[in-house]
Amino acid sequence: MDATICCFIGHRTIIETEELKNKIHDTVKNLIVNSNVDRFLFGSKSQFDRLALEIVSQEKEKYPHIKRIYVRAEFPFISEHYKDYLLKKYDETYYPEKILGAKRSVYIERNFEMIDKSAYCIIYYRKDLVPQNRKSGTEMALEYAIKQKKNLILLD
Repeated sequence: MDATICCFIGHRTIIETEELKNKIHDTVKNLIVNSNVDRFLFGSKSQFDRLALEIVSQEKEKYPHIKRIYVRAEFPFISEHYKDYLLKKYDETYYPEKILGAKRSVYIERNFEMIDKSAYCIIYYRKDLVPQNRKSGTEMALEYAIKQKKNLILLD
């Protein structure tokens, strides 16, 4: 764990409101200014990731030292062309070696990796967005972050 790292985890589908945007913005700014967070980890495939990246990118204009890091759950090895494409939105990207061979649980394992590396976890979790018949990946990540005693910022 690194005290200067924060990860974002949330549902694929979100209810995007001005209140949610403001909460993310205020939280990110507070972490940068008051907790010296300078690296933000992102997954992919969710509306929450997209919104969080958009807000952190806005903050990067004011705080150019911060880094947006895309933690891939797919493509352990990427071409320079794809890397260049990713680096238009992110400052860095990597594929965690420990998730090689994770198969169906690759996104869950990637989320656990992001939580393990982070001091702070911003998680967008709404019970009404969780499927009735199974646990969601966001729910599993939230439980894991609690178990790991992370500084948790829960958004709904």
